[in-house]
Amino acid sequence: MSATNEQILAALRSLGLPDGGDLVSRDMIRALSIDGGAVRFVIEVSPELAPKFAGVRDAAQAIVSRVDGVESVSAVLTAHGPAPTSAASAAPAGAPPSLKIGGHPKPQAEATKPSGVDRIVAIASGKGGVGKSTLSSNLAVALAKQGRKVGLLDADIYGPSQPRMMGVSERPKSPDGKSIIPLQSHGVTMMSIGLMMDPDKAVVWRGPMLMGALQQMMGQVEWGELDILLVDLPPGTGDVQLTLCTKTQMTGAIVVSTPQDVALLDARKALDMFKTLHTPVLGLVENMSHYICPTCGTEAHIFGHGGVRDEAEKLGLPFLGEIPLDLDIRLAGDSGTPISAGEGALAAAYTTLARRLIDGGMA
Repeated sequence: MSATNEQILAALRSLGLPDGGDLVSRDMIRALSIDGGAVRFVIEVSPELAPKFAGVRDAAQAIVSRVDGVESVSAVLTAHGPAPTSAASAAPAGAPPSLKIGGHPKPQAEATKPSGVDRIVAIASGKGGVGKSTLSSNLAVALAKQGRKVGLLDADIYGPSQPRMMGVSERPKSPDGKSIIPLQSHGVTMMSIGLMMDPDKAVVWRGPMLMGALQQMMGQVEWGELDILLVDLPPGTGDVQLTLCTKTQMTGAIVVSTPQDVALLDARKALDMFKTLHTPVLGLVENMSHYICPTCGTEAHIFGHGGVRDEAEKLGLPFLGEIPLDLDIRLAGDSGTPISAGEGALAAAYTTLARRLIDGGMA
């Protein structure tokens, strides 16, 4: 019988360190994995401690090898530290500690939920370019206008767009180097990795860094009391989706697609992913459903029409509504004021969607 994570961590706790504490209490264990009888983990220390910890690594391997069910142990010692700062760039005296974003996620025994948050709903799509982020920002504002306390987490780590769409650019504050104070915009509490990084720099991270950043956005942000937290996911079925659905107590997911066949092919993969991860699908939304010519008033179906409704009926899932393709929606997002913040037929489309979620007990 294989050893468990708890048994391995218990063994590592019994190994005292030369300067006090143990590897677990000092949060030095990363990427612990158990594959049958093979155990692997990383010991992460600051650069100045690395020379002293070679013996600790050997001792850690030895003590874990004695756990029942362990056949082989591989421990890797890594040293990570902050980038060096010059006198000109150093923080002024009395400034709060800097906050490091990303890194290996901390061990987590079970799915959690931020304190004070009632529901967590993911906004997902099988492919990019279907308007998922636009829908997320407009739905968040529409729910806030209906009196709900709403949070919006931009979890699209590689392509964060919510700062632009919600009209915010200020870097969130961290009074203690651990907690993060989110921003407020259009009645919505929001947070995005894009607010913490240089907007002109690409995020070049492997999976563990993504997982660590998402864990921070969920666990270290002071979300406060929220009726619902919307999570704008990246497109596809990758690390962020897997981490969110397995490490967070999810209420469910809304899948967005255009009606065209190519988009629906990928939407079905997203639906299958949520089924595999035991995350309820609350409904489907057809975005870019139709286009009204501003000159002649003719309705055109550029991407087809009704494909998402038909898919929802076939799968027995709720169809939550149609959102048109309109230039004003795009312009409003680019200007930082979602169209749902105003009035008119376009805002009403998002209000209808928000009301269906509220009436269905999903928001």
